[in-house]
Amino acid sequence: MKPKSFSYLRPDNLLETLQALQRFGDDARIMAGGLSLVPMMNFRLLEPRYLIDISGLASLAYIRETPAEVEIGAAETQAKVLAWPNLNKSLPLLTLAMPHIGHFQTRSRGTVCGSIAHSDPSSELPLCLMTLQGSVVLQSADATRVLSAGEFQIGMFATARRPDEMVTAVRFPVRKPGAGYAFFEMAQRQGDFAICAVAATVSGSAVRLGVGGVADKPTVRDWPELADGEIDDALNDFAWDLGGSDDIHANAAYRRDLVRKLGRRVIEEARKCSN
Repeated sequence: MKPKSFSYLRPDNLLETLQALQRFGDDARIMAGGLSLVPMMNFRLLEPRYLIDISGLASLAYIRETPAEVEIGAAETQAKVLAWPNLNKSLPLLTLAMPHIGHFQTRSRGTVCGSIAHSDPSSELPLCLMTLQGSVVLQSADATRVLSAGEFQIGMFATARRPDEMVTAVRFPVRKPGAGYAFFEMAQRQGDFAICAVAATVSGSAVRLGVGGVADKPTVRDWPELADGEIDDALNDFAWDLGGSDDIHANAAYRRDLVRKLGRRVIEEARKCSN
């Protein structure tokens, strides 16, 4: 299929982008890589009247690190983030998760912010942001605000972004000393969206597990104390709380079983890495 007719805008700077959003609101969509947006337009799931291309804005193509967090701009591609020399040291969870995102060709166009803004519940980067308790920078022509991952991702393909705002950056907390991280997902093929994806962080006796692909958004569960003998019961409770649904790829029962099995796997791996 082909998309409905639209006007294409390629602003010269961020201010022009924000002014266009202020003017056109819900009739406009931001495009950086376009890997999620364009297929949805082709299937007429989205019919924006204005497409605002920010892929050429050098001011938004950056990775900035502070002692507390790593900020990634809206035009920075996934491939450049994956090739960043400090990634494994500062954001080991992303080092583990990002090779599962599509393929080399798609990562060279897709952006980190675009994936998070799209808010697919099976996508790896929203899961990592939620598990690491990161945040999203939203900017309009009049103001800037920062939302936590839990505040920003409100449902399947749904976020708290207002019509006149765009995601200008996302922020991931840097690796905590002594913490361990692990990630794994089950998909039909390498590069497909996950049937179930799990991410774990372990610090001392505390465990945090994030699950994607089961509920309508990535969901995180924290256990301040979790002994080896308690893992199976804790994961079983979490799996039932997530619910899950049946689709052409898997049924809810299978997804719950993946939460139990993959959850134990990543918790054990994260514990090994934390030692």
